[in-house]
Amino acid sequence: MSIIQQHTQATLSDAWRTINIDALDPDSSVNFDVSSLSTPQPEISEADARQIAAQVRQLIRGGDPEGALRGALENPVYNGPELAKDTHLQTVIEVLQSIKASEMTPMLQRIYGTPGGPECLDVLMKYLYKGMASTSGSSHGGASSSARGTPTPRNMTPQATGFSQIGAGRPGAGGESTGGAMSVLLSWHEKVVDVAGLGCIGRVMTDFRRV
Repeated sequence: MSIIQQHTQATLSDAWRTINIDALDPDSSVNFDVSSLSTPQPEISEADARQIAAQVRQLIRGGDPEGALRGALENPVYNGPELAKDTHLQTVIEVLQSIKASEMTPMLQRIYGTPGGPECLDVLMKYLYKGMASTSGSSHGGASSSARGTPTPRNMTPQATGFSQIGAGRPGAGGESTGGAMSVLLSWHEKVVDVAGLGCIGRVMTDFRRV
């Protein structure tokens, strides 16, 4: 009988594959609190997010879209319930949709050149990616709901403020397709990369903080 045949199934098991190698590395993030790498983020409730949204909309109505954009980006919801995060995402998208294409690059350049500006553009990139994911998901969900004859999802319903939700297109144009909303997000993505560089994408992808 060969040596292989003498071993039992237990001794030949591959349980070693379940070992967490990262836990054995003293430099691994498993062995220290990654939250200590950045300033603790305040807890933002849904009510807080709605209050920020009201302030941002007031700036838009007052003719200060740059102040509205900066205000939205300086208050990202990193620590809060999903409803608060979704509310702030809609707020950011509303601001982006209210700004003319010709104003995008000059506005981003002004923000980028001010203290805290580069971080604001990083935050904007995070919301652009989240908005793209939400818009893409709502377009598929909306199509299936229409086919079944069910009501339109909540994120496709115009708000009482006059602004449309993320999947409904530009403000005041409730019938516009989600493709229009995606086009706006892609246009902003291009402009942010032009101003902040490709490093902005890398920082967003490696940042463990999620909006």
